[in-house]
Amino acid sequence: MKKSKTQEISEEKLLARISGKAKLAAELIFINPEIQVMQEYANIVSIRRLGYNDHGPVHMRKAALNAIKMFHLLNQKNIKLNLETESIAKNEDSLVAIVIAALLHDMGMTVSRDSHELIGLLVAQKYIDDIIDRLYSEEDTLKKIAVKSIVLEGIFGHMTTFKIHSKEAGIVLVGDGCDMEEGRARIPTLLRNEPKAGDIHRHSASAIEKVSIVPGDEKPIRIVVDMSQTVGIFQVEEVLYPKILYSPIKPYIELYAQVKGEEILRYM
Repeated sequence: MKKSKTQEISEEKLLARISGKAKLAAELIFINPEIQVMQEYANIVSIRRLGYNDHGPVHMRKAALNAIKMFHLLNQKNIKLNLETESIAKNEDSLVAIVIAALLHDMGMTVSRDSHELIGLLVAQKYIDDIIDRLYSEEDTLKKIAVKSIVLEGIFGHMTTFKIHSKEAGIVLVGDGCDMEEGRARIPTLLRNEPKAGDIHRHSASAIEKVSIVPGDEKPIRIVVDMSQTVGIFQVEEVLYPKILYSPIKPYIELYAQVKGEEILRYM
């Protein structure tokens, strides 16, 4: 299946920000034709069947890029993630887990929106095992188990329906929530005009012009959401803000939102 130009650009941006095992993990996902087809099919279920916004390959790559940005901002402030503080692996191994989880987190959408975070564990299992086996030797059993555990936590924890405890999974959770710019709602908006369940997601996402992830003044990460209309507040208050509150990296984040021409709002 041929990749879209938007997907190719997203992959280039992502690969430019990582190296080593994390980059190899991403490349293995990008060249796997079965994963590509499954991610495209996840969008058919999400958009055409259910009327939701993008849950396909572009979304998963943008969520991963957001997560990578936050990882680097935390790393710049010498904030160690769980695998390192627990003396199991290094921060670079945490990044491997973050990248795999973020790039595969919505695979469960190939089956259903309901419980897709749990379905995704089943759907992605063989790909996760294959990638980790390629990255780590048989002697690295503990590291392989730990990285895989973080990947699984990142996938089942991305909807806030289950409590997560690692900073790595928390990064995946917020990275997913930050992908809400207008392009994510473009396809379902073009496909139909009649009302349907999930419309508030596509209309509110259409109002989001830009989500910036930059260094904060008081905390390592500042997230700024720029909106063209007040309907975009739905995305901030009902999607992103709860994910940050639920995330183990909450203490490291500043969150701002602004409707064009109005006063900027600070949530945290």
